Amino acid sequence: MFGGGQLKYDRALTVFSPEGRLYQVEYALEAVRRGTLAVAAKSKNAVCLAAQIKIASPLMDGDEIDKIFQIDEHIGVAISGLHADSRTLIGYTRVQAQTYRLTYDEPVRLSMLVKDVADVIQQYTQYGGIRPWGCALFFIGIDSMGTQIYTVSPSGIYRSFKAYAMGNGEAAAREYLRENYSESLGFNDLVHLTLDALKSATDEEATKENTRLVYIKIEDKKFTVATKDEIAQFLSGTK
Repeated sequence: MFGGGQLKYDRALTVFSPEGRLYQVEYALEAVRRGTLAVAAKSKNAVCLAAQIKIASPLMDGDEIDKIFQIDEHIGVAISGLHADSRTLIGYTRVQAQTYRLTYDEPVRLSMLVKDVADVIQQYTQYGGIRPWGCALFFIGIDSMGTQIYTVSPSGIYRSFKAYAMGNGEAAAREYLRENYSESLGFNDLVHLTLDALKSATDEEATKENTRLVYIKIEDKKFTVATKDEIAQFLSGTK
């Protein structure tokens, strides 16, 4: 991408290559693929999201490394790519969710929120003097439409999934999900599927220190963060 006749297309966001590609958007997608892995899966009664974090130094406080964030009481999101870009989009998403709640006195539907964020992201792929967002967002939620999983890419594309993986090792995790996913899974089996997919695609051993786990159940529709003890029990198979 950097050499030869493609160089002139590489330098401008708004110039298409002869193949119809926007290289700056593709570089943003590569930043997402190099991010730490996140895996989500849903059943009719719950949706679960697990993510790996990188503790680069023993001097770092792993408890302060965020990979999964709460948007509203019924919506959560994992990030992949540049964390600084992600924080800005998460702030915007939270404001939109609360604005909807204050305006209509009801929780926002995840599909509406995702489309709004995707529209904002897409605008940064069509103007000179700016760059695409270097991150992707991985949403889970439960609303009037049931359990939901959505992804939003740096290109502005958003999609809905039953189970999905995003980040470094995503291909192996997606293959594991394709082979083992079922819509009839109970809650514990759903959590184990998500964590097993995460473990199958990462070289580093999954522990309660480097793994984050959240879930939402249909009975209360509350974003819940699993404790370290819960994560350890799920990883060991004792829960």
